[in-house]
Amino acid sequence: MTLQRVELNFQQEFKGQLIAENHAIDIGTEKGSLAPYDMLLGALASCYYSTFLDVVKKKKITYDKVEMIVTGEKRTEIPTTLQWVNLDIRIYGASTQKGILKAGELAAKYCSVYQTISKVAEMNWSISFEPQTKM
Repeated sequence: MTLQRVELNFQQEFKGQLIAENHAIDIGTEKGSLAPYDMLLGALASCYYSTFLDVVKKKKITYDKVEMIVTGEKRTEIPTTLQWVNLDIRIYGASTQKGILKAGELAAKYCSVYQTISKVAEMNWSISFEPQTKM
């Protein structure tokens, strides 16, 4: 098992800081800070991409870049867990579309954050392909 640790410091209001080993970010609702669901959706996207990256490296699949937009809707009843989450992924300059789609499936299957959120929310992901980016 791998121990994960973050530290959080808050003022009286909802304004604080999350401190991890490599970086710190401001938490809150003010400009320049992240709210809880910003961090949750960001954690999902980064975990999914990290898992995706492991797969494409093993399969020697190449691409120029990836863009992801993650959206989700919270339930109105308490607890207001996520009702659904969509990961819209755009791949530029993919060497193989079939391989990328398989990597997307495996990322959804093996990403621990994706699997955790899937216990309370309907999860959907889609991949679209764009031509190679201009350098």
